[in-house]
Amino acid sequence: MSLPDWAQVSAERRVHIERVVALLKSWADAMHVDAKERERWLRAGWLHDALRDAPFADWSAHGPAAAERAATAGERDQGVLSAVRYHTIGCAGWEDVGRMLYLADFLEPGRDFASAERAALARRVPAERDAVLREVARRRLEWVLRSGWPLPAETVDFWNQLAGRP
Repeated sequence: MSLPDWAQVSAERRVHIERVVALLKSWADAMHVDAKERERWLRAGWLHDALRDAPFADWSAHGPAAAERAATAGERDQGVLSAVRYHTIGCAGWEDVGRMLYLADFLEPGRDFASAERAALARRVPAERDAVLREVARRRLEWVLRSGWPLPAETVDFWNQLAGRP
């Protein structure tokens, strides 16, 4: 699989997507994920930012828009579509595909912040996925709070699930 023909991405964004997919592949190999689940992770990786450079008024619209476009193009796997739809904010109802995409999008090595810390977290994923997921979610929550943005209900629900709260 690769980017869909309807994607709207810059060259820089394409490289980001490729790094996310490469990270998902490496984790799937290290975790001995079966071929069907691995393919789901990779499809989500290719789709997650497929419309990131489309002209939306709200930057966060790209995930839901990509999920809708992928469904129109024939993607029927609701877990993959949910992963793409909520990859920036989290979702309590996620299957593994959503959790792994959330991690890979944040931890891919090309991002230019906290490189050493994020690399260390990425190395821990195959053995300590849930602990790393909580850490990544915490960091993303802190960033949203520092930015002064409201927390989407999905993000709050996701965090509460990870923290073991109803």
